[in-house]
Amino acid sequence: MANTEWWQRGPVDGVPSTLQPVAHILLQVGESVDEIAANLIEAEWNARPAGVASAAFHVRHMAGVIDRLFTYARGETLSEDQFASMRAEGDPLAAADVPATIAALHARIAAALVQLRATNPETLGDFRAVGRAKLPSTVIGCLVHGAEHAMRHVGQLSVTVRVARGAA
Repeated sequence: MANTEWWQRGPVDGVPSTLQPVAHILLQVGESVDEIAANLIEAEWNARPAGVASAAFHVRHMAGVIDRLFTYARGETLSEDQFASMRAEGDPLAAADVPATIAALHARIAAALVQLRATNPETLGDFRAVGRAKLPSTVIGCLVHGAEHAMRHVGQLSVTVRVARGAA
């Protein structure tokens, strides 16, 4: 089935129908990152062509944004560990740390899928406060934005890697 995107592979087991698009996006994020980042060398992970964010940042940020937005969807506030992770997203990535960084993204996606399976569709319109400013959103708003924001960074990762590889 790897020749098709996740949204073309049918429903994700156990995920409510209204949340299927979120599950599909998250699964596509993981698969796309694996394809795009395969065989990157350390210099390519950390390259910042034209001053853009590095591949390392994008992969860490995908995991972080999923974690943070899904935390808000649960009605929780961020922990000090989440803030520390956010501050470290732009740090250089050593080649030895690449497998753990990729694994962290996949673990975050797996946790998000567990949360989607446990989400009662009747709560999707419930209010959720986002960030320190407590900006107004909803459960569905947080879940969708977490997935789509991660996918947005897949696109940025793709361009950054192409440019970094072309410059190497």
